[in-house]
Amino acid sequence: MAGITGKLLHVDLTTRQTRVEELPETTMRKYLGGGALAAHLLLREMRPSVDPLGPDNVLVFMTSVINGLSLSGTNRYTAAAKSPLTGGYGESEAGGWWGPELRAAGWDGVVITGQASAPVYLWIKDDTVEFRDASAVWGKLSGEVQEGLDQELGDKRIRVLQTGVAGERLVRFAAIVNRLKHFHGRCGLGAVMGAKRLKAIAVRGSKPPMAMDKDGAKGGLAWFRQHYDRSKDRFHQLGSSGGVLALEASGILPTRNFRDGSFEGARDISGQKMRDTILVNRGTCYACAVACKREVEVKDLGVTPKYGGPEYETLAAAGSLCGIDDLNALALINQLFAQYVLDSISTGATIAFAMECYEHGIITKEMAGGLDLTWGNADAAIQLLHQIGKREGLGRLLGEGVKRAAKELGKGAERFALHVKGQELPMHDPRGKKGLSLAYALSPTGADHMEAPHDPLYAGFHPQGHPLGALGLIEPLDPLTLDAKKVRAFYETQKVWSFYNAVGMCDFVGTPLNAMNLEPLIDYVNAVTGWNLSIYEAMKIGERNNTLARLFNAREGFGPDDDVLPERLHQGIGNGVLKGQFIDRGEFQAARHTYYQMAGWDPGTGTPADWKLAELGVDDLAVKS
Repeated sequence: MAGITGKLLHVDLTTRQTRVEELPETTMRKYLGGGALAAHLLLREMRPSVDPLGPDNVLVFMTSVINGLSLSGTNRYTAAAKSPLTGGYGESEAGGWWGPELRAAGWDGVVITGQASAPVYLWIKDDTVEFRDASAVWGKLSGEVQEGLDQELGDKRIRVLQTGVAGERLVRFAAIVNRLKHFHGRCGLGAVMGAKRLKAIAVRGSKPPMAMDKDGAKGGLAWFRQHYDRSKDRFHQLGSSGGVLALEASGILPTRNFRDGSFEGARDISGQKMRDTILVNRGTCYACAVACKREVEVKDLGVTPKYGGPEYETLAAAGSLCGIDDLNALALINQLFAQYVLDSISTGATIAFAMECYEHGIITKEMAGGLDLTWGNADAAIQLLHQIGKREGLGRLLGEGVKRAAKELGKGAERFALHVKGQELPMHDPRGKKGLSLAYALSPTGADHMEAPHDPLYAGFHPQGHPLGALGLIEPLDPLTLDAKKVRAFYETQKVWSFYNAVGMCDFVGTPLNAMNLEPLIDYVNAVTGWNLSIYEAMKIGERNNTLARLFNAREGFGPDDDVLPERLHQGIGNGVLKGQFIDRGEFQAARHTYYQMAGWDPGTGTPADWKLAELGVDDLAVKS
């Protein structure tokens, strides 16, 4: 196995013991790595109904068969565990440098079990694994932790993956970050690390993986160079922050907790405004030519480029969703997210929830510690962010996420708690791209905007050489429809993005968002591994990932009653060019039923059928009745 090591490092924090598992080649080909193999490992290693914040939760970090090589976009890797936010399957991908470094150390993944008796961090240097005392960096902000471990280990080229103060204090949407700016944002996996008292995993490797067919792999690099033009790439020019004005123009920029679809301050918080004012650099991930990351500086506020800069989700979640139009304040908020290591989507959405509860008198100024939580008050949002990160004041409640907070507050607060399965909505409004309603409702992790491409891309399907034509997607579809054709488009493209999560390809590099097509990507996988993987097989890997994640949730008691949308999405958008647009409840339920049938899930229980598990070769993981 030239392109893969086939080695997993198992770490028991309770006993401070490690062991090595060597995976057979058939397993690696069946899953490739990433989310698919992580889901398999969680089902295999973890019994049902464990406490997500207890010692029996299993935390998996999984690279892929092409991590650490040279093709742009293939640096992404997976973190997975039972989510403290939803109580179901938790999976989150990150780019950056940590995954490739782990592979250079000779490992495909790390499986963490148990709970340390005192704060520790792992130091992995090639085959050597050490448990080290983390008490000196426990309670520190992320920059201090990074600097402290760099200094202690005497090497600034180590790659540090860490949870933050928010994770230590068990904020249910705490994140994990590597090199201060590359995040596993969603599902609260930082709180899993915090509960296990695992502060960080520092890695240094000396033997990068090699391709079996070096000339074939070079051909993949040449293909990308020939078909990618950085000067015309919107992701290089604006990153995802270009989405602010694009969604504003479409009438679906989430504003004031999804009441509205248009924000009067959109231009002031846009990627274009950032580019022209506070942007100082376009950062990147390992071996990636796209360089989509933002790096900003606001000296008056102490904002430094080492924490990166706000991407679209942060600009919308902390900006338009909360009515805040101050770009410099948003740059500071972004830095605070990075320092506390918080998910910017869930934190922004939780602050917006608090602001709407404040507007209706459910949260009072006294409850907020004197903060004036009116829409647009950036200073109050910053102070509330500190409370959440430290779990102090109102932050003790809000750190539970909007579902639990609303239940405790009562007084009708539930109608302002916009979530699916307990995970707060991302910054895309399904009322204007209705296939996204399926992504939000059916994602195993709760509401997720990275489950599949969004409807505007379906509008561009055509029969003459479209990059997804190989999947039979050749007919353009209206973003405002939600019919069987839309379900099919979502079902097929969901498999593409789940395949990307398994193989470590960034959605901002792969088709349909960017230049890397499926055929040359699969050819690259084959050159690295020596296999003869096909598009059919690749899509089955994506389907296998989706199905195992669903199986995990079925085991935890989730069903169709959890595959629902917040009531607000069934109501009309308040303003903008799509004012009045809503998701028809009957159309949504019919589309969901059609999806269940396409996916081979029982329409009554939502559980994958035995025949589907057999078709995918995972019948040994079936839920036992």
